[in-house]
Amino acid sequence: MARYVQTVPAPPDPYFGDRLLRSWLDRRLGPDGHAAAAPRLAALATDVTGPLRAAHADAEAHPPTLVRYDGWGARIDRIETSAGWRTQRAAAARHAVVALPYLPQARATWGAAARVVQHALLHLYGPESATFSCPVAMTDGAAALLTRPEVDPAVRDQWLPRLTSTDPERVVFSGQWMTESQGGSDLSRSSTVARPAADGSWRLTGEKWFCSAADSALAVALARPEGAGPGSRVLAPFLVPRYAADSPLAGPGADPVAPAPGITLHRLKDKLGTRALPTAEIGLRDAYAWPLGDPAQPGLARAMTLVVVTRLHNAAAAAAGMRRGLAYARAYADARQVAGGRLSGAPLHRATLGSLAVDTAGAFVLAGHAFGLLGQVDVGADPAAALELRIVAPLAKLATGRLAVAAASELVECFGGAGYVEDTGIPRLLRDAQVLPIWEGTTNVLALDVLRAIIRDDAAVPLLGRLDAATDAARPLHPGLADTLASGTAELRAALAEVTATPEADGVVAGARGLALRMAYLLAGALLVEQAAWGDEAAEVAARLWARRRLRGGDIAADAHHELDLLC
Repeated sequence: MARYVQTVPAPPDPYFGDRLLRSWLDRRLGPDGHAAAAPRLAALATDVTGPLRAAHADAEAHPPTLVRYDGWGARIDRIETSAGWRTQRAAAARHAVVALPYLPQARATWGAAARVVQHALLHLYGPESATFSCPVAMTDGAAALLTRPEVDPAVRDQWLPRLTSTDPERVVFSGQWMTESQGGSDLSRSSTVARPAADGSWRLTGEKWFCSAADSALAVALARPEGAGPGSRVLAPFLVPRYAADSPLAGPGADPVAPAPGITLHRLKDKLGTRALPTAEIGLRDAYAWPLGDPAQPGLARAMTLVVVTRLHNAAAAAAGMRRGLAYARAYADARQVAGGRLSGAPLHRATLGSLAVDTAGAFVLAGHAFGLLGQVDVGADPAAALELRIVAPLAKLATGRLAVAAASELVECFGGAGYVEDTGIPRLLRDAQVLPIWEGTTNVLALDVLRAIIRDDAAVPLLGRLDAATDAARPLHPGLADTLASGTAELRAALAEVTATPEADGVVAGARGLALRMAYLLAGALLVEQAAWGDEAAEVAARLWARRRLRGGDIAADAHHELDLLC
């Protein structure tokens, strides 16, 4: 008897096969704007389904290693990465995944919507980048930080063109050295000290516990300027050259792959997921650094420029991973025979996939909306967009991270036993998803940030206005949907009144996670309604089912089964 081998077809082209992505771009860019972006997106999708998919597999199969000593016993601390990782690095530059919103031509073509196009690039690139999307995120954040007016123009001119280059031979990427073992997300306990040097540069001394993209050419590190007081607000961001060739302390002719003086790599992290991404514990002993802004002024607010960008990238990665996983699960279901027919024809499995498609749509619009707001802040310094982004950034990040983990678990189950076998690549969906609610702030950390945005910045006001407008837009589409949004918004107003009246009450603080998730789910429903009101039939279905499931706690199985082909 011949041995049976299940064949699994490749999913559709990630650009042409993603109905919501293309419809979203039609609305946000207009027909001409989408047409201008289409060749760039199509080219990236072609690379993703060919050489980058292979590079992704290679990088996952050959994780980074740390070589501490050379053959003669000299300490070299060299990180060796795979050919696949280096291919992903080159592709990120070539396709302008970081650079696009900073390119004058892109701003001339799309204006503030250049960030919308960038989000589409991330949506295509991220899921099979072997998590090179992480250094992409941190590099974008570093570039945004360098554009701030208080940064020394000489430092900006030296590094920003390299961070935003589309030339793989010239581009550099950035890491992020912020957390320390004694504090973690409690930055007030940071003990890395910055001391000024006679030449205007600074020297950093301390221990950084979780340094992602440790092979990058530079990093943004937080440190406490010598003489500064306690707490987190006084911490300042510094740019640290990672390699000797970029450090003035090393002198001319330094080995380009040797670490800069004062930087020691203690070890690489053995992580649950993101295994192709080199993450290290790093010691600093009088390491050379440039301040990004005046260290005498409280710098945490400046550093948040970077953090907001990386939180948005986290949301984009979550939504993109859900969409690509769903595409693989649907392709498998179309090929797999069960009980006399295709798995994709089984009502219960169709309902499962349809429910996943609804959650994926909600995650996508949250991430996409956040990038749209970021573009308005970038280009027009729009104060209304900045206020809305203040609360949308943590909401989008926390909600999409949790949705991604739940979806990844369900998607692995969709493959049965094959989903539990490492060499199918499916388990990686779950391992890599789990970092998303953790990196750049856990759910609880972000929920408390949402409370601060409500109390200190009154940032819920634009969100409530968007919910009211969406309720009105939903009336002609589906009265029941409008009623659900109206009821949810009324309940939210009551909850917000309690928050502002007694902001430090135990009940308010303890309920911060539930409040934040409720706000995020309401916002996702409103954004799907906006897309539906524009004329997107699939978004209208997704909005109805999202509201029933996430806002009312109802069962959507029957409708998800019937609407699967429209949703996915």
